[in-house]
Amino acid sequence: MDIVSEKPDHGQAAFKAGPAVLETSGKILTENTRLATETEHNLTFWQAVKIYRKAVAWSIIVSMATIMESYDIQIIGSFYAYPTFQKKYGERLPNGKYSIPAKWQVALTLSASVGIIIGIFANGILVDRFGHKKLLLISYVLMTAFIFITFFAPSIEVLLAGEFLCGLPWGVFGILAPSYAAEVCPTALRGYLTTYVNLCWVIGHIIAAGSYRIPFAVQWIWPVPLFFILCFAPDSPWWLVRQNRHEDAEHALLRLSEFKDEGNTSVKQNLDMMIYTNQHELDTNVGGSYLDCFKGPDLRRTEIACLAWTTQVFSGFAIQAYITYFFTLAGLSPGDSYKLALGTYSIAFVGTASSWVLQAYVGRRKIFLFGLAAMTPIMWIVGFLALAPPTGAIAWAQSVLLLVWFGAYGLTIGPIPFVIASEIGATRLRSKTLSLARNSCYLMVIVNVVVAPYMLNLAQGNLKGIAAFPAAGLSMLCLLWAYFRLPETKGRTYTELDILFELGLPARKFKGYVIDALDVVEKVD
Repeated sequence: MDIVSEKPDHGQAAFKAGPAVLETSGKILTENTRLATETEHNLTFWQAVKIYRKAVAWSIIVSMATIMESYDIQIIGSFYAYPTFQKKYGERLPNGKYSIPAKWQVALTLSASVGIIIGIFANGILVDRFGHKKLLLISYVLMTAFIFITFFAPSIEVLLAGEFLCGLPWGVFGILAPSYAAEVCPTALRGYLTTYVNLCWVIGHIIAAGSYRIPFAVQWIWPVPLFFILCFAPDSPWWLVRQNRHEDAEHALLRLSEFKDEGNTSVKQNLDMMIYTNQHELDTNVGGSYLDCFKGPDLRRTEIACLAWTTQVFSGFAIQAYITYFFTLAGLSPGDSYKLALGTYSIAFVGTASSWVLQAYVGRRKIFLFGLAAMTPIMWIVGFLALAPPTGAIAWAQSVLLLVWFGAYGLTIGPIPFVIASEIGATRLRSKTLSLARNSCYLMVIVNVVVAPYMLNLAQGNLKGIAAFPAAGLSMLCLLWAYFRLPETKGRTYTELDILFELGLPARKFKGYVIDALDVVEKVD
């Protein structure tokens, strides 16, 4: 029996009814594929939650690894001002106090970042071989072992090595979570569960922001229980299909969903759709290496994923990552600056949760464009206010404007790139596309970490609010790029996205473009 009786009214593409069996490049497009695609379009949010509640639960559990990644990355910075940490790893000053040298602070931060970048690239290769579940379990084991190095580090050199090694599994966590979410859930839930990964990232920041007395040992709270829980998790059915393990993929689909039809017809339909999509990509020469991400239509998809994610850095360049310091330079007291900075994390949390409501009615492209359209003028205003004679009123005005900016960021540019990067790539290149996108963002973060102090430090650029001008200019460029290059992907199955990119449609024509199964066969042939 049909799961959903109502017909789609959103104007999105759907395969029109055709013969029961159609051949394209030696692959049979069965009636099951057509029905599975129609069901994907017809499913409402609550129907999808009811049918795929197990998939939702497993996706949420896998995404919790991102909380650990976010917390662990932030925690090292909170120890620099802690007396016991300073005495153990720092140098003694003439006044008898201890301090961590600036070069070691930079080295500790960058060593973790380098480890993360390597871990992300490794993930793109290893996940294709081992699958999401096995790779995640291996990463938990390594994480647990590497924490011993940071916990018992007798010197700052050993601590540096420990931070680098911890960065390797952190990089894996950052990609596996959105990739798993994109592969185990239907189209109707894809946006919500991939942006939930961003929410976990924010939660990790909030915990780290108030945890200056929590020792490194707290990191063990995450991997040990999650390891045993995820031993029972189903692997991605898409990955199993790519391994030609169709029976295992069907079993995984049964574990992830609760279709009530007789004979598991809907599961078989979904499996056929996955098999067809995988074969379609093989027939159109979609490979499985990093080099393939830069060939043909996949080059455009890689560009979109990378620039969408790096917009997170460009839109708040120099200011976003140093917001507490910026508030202080603007003239606020250290106490007020810290409270406002902590408030930005709360705003990001609320913004991400609110984006779920927004996604129900507005597509990814509009959310992205509206976000930049709102954030860019704010940065210009903050910059121009800095040109006026400094007063307390101007300092508070700049700070309030930046809080509004963070609200817009948390609602739009913060969570939406997780969705875009997770669904924009071909299924055979998803992990590698995600890896390239995430690493492009990390590379820009490193640039930001190096450049920002020279722009803001009192002994260097001392730009204060004028530092908002580069962020405003970069935001404007990102807005122009998104208008011409970012397509709408909301409500599209992965097969449809493959076809739309193969057709080379302009970004503004993606929405509403109807794909006729018969036309597709002719164009592919």
